Amino acid sequence: MIVMKFGGTSVEDAQAITRVASIVAGRRAQKPVVVVSAMGGVTDVLVAMARGAAGTGLPASLKSLQGLRERHSAAGEELRVAALVNPQLQLLFDSLEVVLRGIAALGELSPRTMDNVMSYGEICSSTLVTAAFNALGIDSELVDARECLITDSSFTRAAPDFAATNERMPAKLLPLLARNCVPVMGGFIASNAGGITTTLGRGGSDYSASIVGAALSADCIEIWTDVKGVMTTDPRLCPNARKIDEMSFAEASEMAYFGAKVLHPATVIPAVEKDIPVYVLDSRHPEGKGTCIRARAPRCQTTFRAIAAKKNVTIISMRTNRKPGAFTYLKGLFEVFERHSLSADLVSTSEASISIALDSAGVHNPLLQDLKQLGDDVEVETGKAIVCLVSEEISHKVGVAASVFGTLATANVNIHMISQGASEINIGVVIEESDMPEAIKHLHARFFEQHQPLSAAATGGDLK
Repeated sequence: MIVMKFGGTSVEDAQAITRVASIVAGRRAQKPVVVVSAMGGVTDVLVAMARGAAGTGLPASLKSLQGLRERHSAAGEELRVAALVNPQLQLLFDSLEVVLRGIAALGELSPRTMDNVMSYGEICSSTLVTAAFNALGIDSELVDARECLITDSSFTRAAPDFAATNERMPAKLLPLLARNCVPVMGGFIASNAGGITTTLGRGGSDYSASIVGAALSADCIEIWTDVKGVMTTDPRLCPNARKIDEMSFAEASEMAYFGAKVLHPATVIPAVEKDIPVYVLDSRHPEGKGTCIRARAPRCQTTFRAIAAKKNVTIISMRTNRKPGAFTYLKGLFEVFERHSLSADLVSTSEASISIALDSAGVHNPLLQDLKQLGDDVEVETGKAIVCLVSEEISHKVGVAASVFGTLATANVNIHMISQGASEINIGVVIEESDMPEAIKHLHARFFEQHQPLSAAATGGDLK
């Protein structure tokens, strides 16, 4: 049995859905479970509609709603399933309109209501895809993910209840698979124990697929997207980026955490626990082999496996003359971060000072005011980026850090923070965001295009 997840661009219109049907038909013997995202761009529209309705933009939100009605209806017509599916879709959009008018009447948008609004994207796309599959000769049944993927009540970023999910998922899906029916479900959406709609956070459809695969002990999980696999770096920043054939779970997790957009950062966690390989494949070129992510990958032929980059980073630097002891200082600091539900990307510390790099979206006045209670001096530097070079083997290679820093110096890129050793599989640096494209080009040329070996003699010793 396999789990096949198709992203927004893979189900963005009738032509894309027809292509998906062809891919799934070719996997019928492997008993696929299909997980789909909302049609490309729909979730962004839903979020804007909800926020607009909460303000003074209800007319604009209703206009956007009409656009979604027409887009889904047109896809139904082109797929020749309009008579069956369009009445269902119109009922869903009627329901969404009621929700939007309710938001406007209250002038308030809670996280719970936002999850309700965002869920319509996946509900509509899975309804449409199921109808298309059946029309094209693939026996399929729509499964409401909210009936079998159970989470806590952390709306907009819910955490799975694996015990409940692992009980409900097989009970719901295995009978369908036993009669060679293809279950189709929306990703990203779930419900809490009380049946209230939740979501796993943006990009959570990948996570849904991994949760389903783990609950069913799948043979593999396929993530179908619009790229040919995981690349050595972002091809938009470096045209010479190459596809990675195989990489480890640990490397994929680091890449996702530090900005790679191919996978949701949490995707591989359930797969790791069950040792289920994850494939990243291109729905527009299904003949390709993509990238295989597994527990252990073959040895790198280059110094690193990949380079990831994350924009919109802020550095918060704190200094104190109170000398409370490093353990007390750090304890108070991370209690503040926990209180504001934030995590640090990189940390550099000494007895009396600490620098933290984190997503700029989390930096706000209440956080800074709390931090000022801990330190005599709190400095904020915006406009930064993290560049992270990933490989499970760098701890055994001599002179890696020296080569990285030398390459960045050649590119005239200043380094604000350095991190290596926490996971033993990455070297991370914080630089100016404006320097990021040039830094990545130089690093990729050095480590993926020149193939120059590292040695103690060449770098002046073991500077790992």
